[in-house]
Amino acid sequence: PATIDLDFDKAYDWLVKGAQPTDTVKAILSYKGVMYKKHLMGGVKKGAFDEAEAEKRLESWIAEKEAKIQAKIDRLAGDAAAEAKKQMDAETKIKEERAAAIAARDAELAAEAEAAKAEAEAEASAEAAEEATEAQAEETEAEEAPKQEGAES
Repeated sequence: PATIDLDFDKAYDWLVKGAQPTDTVKAILSYKGVMYKKHLMGGVKKGAFDEAEAEKRLESWIAEKEAKIQAKIDRLAGDAAAEAKKQMDAETKIKEERAAAIAARDAELAAEAEAAKAEAEAEASAEAAEEATEAQAEETEAEEAPKQEGAES
């Protein structure tokens, strides 16, 4: 963030000597309290209050100003932290949704693989049964063939 480093007393002396600040410089001096001090010292010259009262008012004003600035900084930091937490929660939710989608897809693929395995086992057992039936038929034919030769002779 931008910071303003200002020699308060030199700026005040500069104003008292009759300097006419530009609008930008006047805004900076006002922000830092130099213009307020000049105003208070004008009241001292007119006899409205003494210099101790002017210093007390200036210190009070500076303390209030710093408290406002610190409150704003804290609020902005809190807002940033809340925004970061909100963003993190949103990212966590997306991550969980992706994990659930991947788990569902993996479960679906596992079920398909299990079904394919069961189908392959069923085909293998059907082929084994068919081969066993063919082998049995061949054995039966082999047994019947010698009997038929014996009957022909």
